[in-house]
Amino acid sequence: MLMDVTQTTERGAEGTPTDQRRGATASPRPQRDPGRIHRAWFVAAVAFVTIIGGAAFASMPGLLIEPLHAEFDWSRGTIGFAVSVNLALYGLTAPFAAALMDRFGIRRVVAIALTIISIGSLLTVWMTAAWQLIMCWGLLVGLGSGSMALAFAATVTNRWFVARRGLVTGILTAAGASGQLVFLPLLSWLVEHHGWRPASITVALTAIAVVPFVWLLLRDHPADVGLPAYGAPEFVPKPAPMHGAAGRAVKVLFKAARTGPFWLLAGTFAICGASTNGLVKTHFVPAAHDHGMPMTAAASLLAVIGVFDVVGTIASGWFTDRFEARRLLAVYYALRGVSLIFLPMLMAPTVHPPMVFFIVFYGLDWVATVPPTIALCREYYGEDSAIVFGWVFASHQVGAALVAFLGGVARDTFGSYDVVWYASGALCAAAALMALVIRRRPQLPLKVSPSTA
Repeated sequence: MLMDVTQTTERGAEGTPTDQRRGATASPRPQRDPGRIHRAWFVAAVAFVTIIGGAAFASMPGLLIEPLHAEFDWSRGTIGFAVSVNLALYGLTAPFAAALMDRFGIRRVVAIALTIISIGSLLTVWMTAAWQLIMCWGLLVGLGSGSMALAFAATVTNRWFVARRGLVTGILTAAGASGQLVFLPLLSWLVEHHGWRPASITVALTAIAVVPFVWLLLRDHPADVGLPAYGAPEFVPKPAPMHGAAGRAVKVLFKAARTGPFWLLAGTFAICGASTNGLVKTHFVPAAHDHGMPMTAAASLLAVIGVFDVVGTIASGWFTDRFEARRLLAVYYALRGVSLIFLPMLMAPTVHPPMVFFIVFYGLDWVATVPPTIALCREYYGEDSAIVFGWVFASHQVGAALVAFLGGVARDTFGSYDVVWYASGALCAAAALMALVIRRRPQLPLKVSPSTA
């Protein structure tokens, strides 16, 4: 359960916190040295490394389409369907994962998720039929990756930070792009020179290698180490575990679904997923290959998107702390739509300056939408914001799944991806208008400790 940062802890006649009498786990009153770096920053660093380690799986879909088509003669639509199952489960698992983190703790949920990713990726090495790809890469990797999706970043941020939430959200969101930067060139080189199986084994080993770091270094709540959250006015005891995680996730969904902002945020984020994970991450490499560009060169361009994604997402978090989130979203979606409409004109056998400009521009905007979206969820839904964002993120992945599948079908039908680029550009324009429709909700200012280290 996420605690309201504006709530002060009442004390009874015996000096016992009221929250503790309600069932919260007792923790010692903190004795902080204001000269030391707050433990929250170390937790954020561990979460950053964890997300990087789990990002290897996200680098694979675009690299699998051509090798699997060549080896098994599966259609691009069939392979795209397996990717779409992965992306859909990646999103639909997120809200339940956020509730499970409240029930069982962040460490347990993330450690199990990484193990499932490793098993699913490893089993693909022995597959011989398309349904096995759907089961291993679609079902297992989708479930595992969804359990440590952006809801993980939102949960860590909401529990450990009051001040600098936008910045930390941007940093943790950028971790996925950093992982893409690390793994895409390596995996594309492995696929081109040694086949797709060594690349799948690499993903499996990377995911399992991160588990010890999660188990030994990650902590579930500031009260576990006797500290207040970063920027909180005072210490808050750890809440009691929340039972009925699945029921709570569904209950929060029905509650949020009765509000207009939820549908606007879910709609804009569905378009965000369609225009990033579903389109560019899945189909950019095969689309560039259609125009004669080598797979390693196209994958390297995606890695460069990851470089500028880090910059853009952290900057977006900084902007979110200072500017209105709705207007930021409108600008981000409008610029993304314009860039996608011009992309078909830039495809060529070699990398040239206009394509480099697109990569830089698109990279800065890739997931810059995440910090303002999380901020709007927090503004409207308070302590349920992590679960609400999980459902909003589910819409992101459903949008990505649809375009991952339909993009492959369009390529099989029309012989090119051009119609998909144009349609996605138009959808981004619609998302910009939807963001502007979200009404501002008045809220009380947060109390932030001026002496936070």
